[in-house]
Amino acid sequence: MALSIAMLMDPIGAIKLAKDTSFAMLLEARRRGHALFYMEQGDLALRDGVPFARLAPLTVKDDPAGWFTLGERKWRDLREMDVLLQRKDPPVDAQFIYDTMVLEAAQRGGVNVVNDPRALRDCNEKLFALQFPQCIAPTLVSRDAGELRRFVAEHGEAVLKPLDGMGGRGIFRVKAGDSNLNSMLETLLAGGPHGEGRQLTIAQKFIPQISAGDKRILLIDGEPVPYALARIPQGDEFRGNLAAGGRGEGVPLSERDRWIAAQVAPELRRRGLRFVGLDVIGDYLTEINVTSPTCVRELDAQFGLNIAGLLFDAIEKAPA
Repeated sequence: MALSIAMLMDPIGAIKLAKDTSFAMLLEARRRGHALFYMEQGDLALRDGVPFARLAPLTVKDDPAGWFTLGERKWRDLREMDVLLQRKDPPVDAQFIYDTMVLEAAQRGGVNVVNDPRALRDCNEKLFALQFPQCIAPTLVSRDAGELRRFVAEHGEAVLKPLDGMGGRGIFRVKAGDSNLNSMLETLLAGGPHGEGRQLTIAQKFIPQISAGDKRILLIDGEPVPYALARIPQGDEFRGNLAAGGRGEGVPLSERDRWIAAQVAPELRRRGLRFVGLDVIGDYLTEINVTSPTCVRELDAQFGLNIAGLLFDAIEKAPA
């Protein structure tokens, strides 16, 4: 049965076709004969509690010369859609949170929203991993600069990062005694006039196995894709993120990878997190990506997979 599918995403005209997971989903939906509609953040509205969006009919093709065509945008009741795919990139700021409330109104009206909007609000991609202490490296989340300095001194080397970033932005690698540590903490904590921190910051013990890659493991309804994309730092860069210049290399899942996925999967299912990306360095889970996980196109190309097809198989089995 053909479904009406609306996707909330960043501007489609600016995507990179070879790397864009949202585009892979759109191509698969088109292949299956579903009707596609497009919206951006500014197209959402609530009218007397009813969720509306300014939707544009969308056609897509895998052609760098012209990969999409939009029809006339019209305001429509979102409850007319069968499926809403929430693929807006972070930051998960106030406006993102408000968007989830509009999508939740559509969900109450019977629309299948992927991922569940309540879970998007509740599951910060950095903090959610801490619900699985058996899987993570030593970690501290604090606004207190002194505690963060003590954490770095205790472990000798650590990674500091904000709670709302993506693509490797705002991440620092620091060693005990580094003369730049105070400056890093001032930046991350956004310190107030009396030295107090205004923003929670996360510190994780540095994991040397980052040299072999920061693995992205994709899960669909809690089931892991059998290959991960190891994002390997290049040159003097310690970050493996593709957006920070990392090289992507597909690798089979290890036994430890599968164990981590099994630890996390029941909670993902419980929360309605149907498409999720785990970040694993060495033996440790570092993040759980729930907003707009990527790496589908790279894994499909390297291993002849159709990961978006697996997602739509799941969606079509449970369309509401």
